[in-house]
Amino acid sequence: MTQSKVKEYFTIPNLMGYFRILLVPIFLRLFVKSEHTAGYNVYYWLMLVTIGVSGLTDFFDGRVARKFNQVTDWGKMLDPIADKITIGAIIVALAIKYPIVLAMVALYIVKEGYMSIVGMILLKKGQKIEGAMWYGKVCTFATYVIIIALLVFKEIPQMWVDILVFVNMAVMLFTFIMYIPYHVKKFKEAKSE
Repeated sequence: MTQSKVKEYFTIPNLMGYFRILLVPIFLRLFVKSEHTAGYNVYYWLMLVTIGVSGLTDFFDGRVARKFNQVTDWGKMLDPIADKITIGAIIVALAIKYPIVLAMVALYIVKEGYMSIVGMILLKKGQKIEGAMWYGKVCTFATYVIIIALLVFKEIPQMWVDILVFVNMAVMLFTFIMYIPYHVKKFKEAKSE
């Protein structure tokens, strides 16, 4: 592997992204163990710590990249991939416990599938992909808050589960709709070049 490839793929922020992906199976194992053990058990607390560590690395990777001039094209793709894998695993796990979350899983798959496909097409057309727009960041933040609420409050009443899921779906739908004109603009730019 050449020195430039090492710099592209193995920066500190990118290593943080890889680490987040490696935390996913650990989270899933702890989630299953905590659900099969009564009350707020050691698996439950370790699961929350795992999610907390994942969230902190997500929070800091971009800041580290910018501060130490380690922003890479691979990192711009890796960070949202790590987000999608992490959030996807968590909401699938929650869907096992709360079947209403399946609706959120379906919308998440449609939204993220659209974003991934359009992003790849735009990259092939030579368009530079910017980081997440403000509404994408709001959606990620809202999803994390709602996921954490569903994880932290182990015996939350179903009415609150329904409310949280519908609020999150509304934010996801808003974000999905907001990205469409942005992508149309990027396709027009690609066509005019």
